Amino acid sequence: MSKLLEGKLALVLGIANKWSLAYAIAQAFSREGATLALTYLGERQKESIEDLAKELNVAAILPCDVTRDDDLAALTESLGALGRPLDAVMHSLAFANREDLNRPFVETPRAGFALATDVSAYSLVAVARATTPLMTAGGSLCTLTYLGSTRVVTNYNVMGVAKAALEASMRYLASELGERKIRVNAISAGPVKTASARAIKGFSGILEVAERTPLRRNTDPAEVADAAVFLASHLGRGVTGNILFVDAGMQIMGF
Repeated sequence: MSKLLEGKLALVLGIANKWSLAYAIAQAFSREGATLALTYLGERQKESIEDLAKELNVAAILPCDVTRDDDLAALTESLGALGRPLDAVMHSLAFANREDLNRPFVETPRAGFALATDVSAYSLVAVARATTPLMTAGGSLCTLTYLGSTRVVTNYNVMGVAKAALEASMRYLASELGERKIRVNAISAGPVKTASARAIKGFSGILEVAERTPLRRNTDPAEVADAAVFLASHLGRGVTGNILFVDAGMQIMGF
């Protein structure tokens, strides 16, 4: 039985540790036959990514700070040196200062707002510019978002605004890149216990609410990963500019 991503080269950005959604996605991509390129931020993170990569089909582990244009240019060059087209890009990057998630949104400083939108939203545009020239046979560019982009989630604050910008960016990219057979989508995952999620004050309360979803449970990272496989594979060939909710139905509830 053939694997869904057999023969494909996929770039995964944003693995922080073994609890990251990006790592679950990398595992699923590898399981389905993809060859991976992974990125890391700083030498401290490099060792942990190298350790996680031992269980995956990885061709390259590359440094990349998406706030630095020279890093993105180097990423393009390193990926090109692999000598094969890039088929899929998984963008799993978001950041906001912890204090900006804990203070009232109206008190968000200009610098904190700019940082959150730069890393969490503009980086999708920057990554697309760096990678899509290598997607010569078309492919899939996917990012991760959350319901806080369209609904007020207590303490999500500036990250909710950044995710709204991310989703709008995804749609504009989908429109522009479609003629090159590159599909751009987002997966809106339900709350999962990741390192970034724990930075949100009262996150345990969000998990309790999630247990009142139609499926009466929280989201499993493997479900998000399988959705990413679908979008990266031939099965998702007609899907672009969409937000795929993988949240046990949470988005339909009024709570």
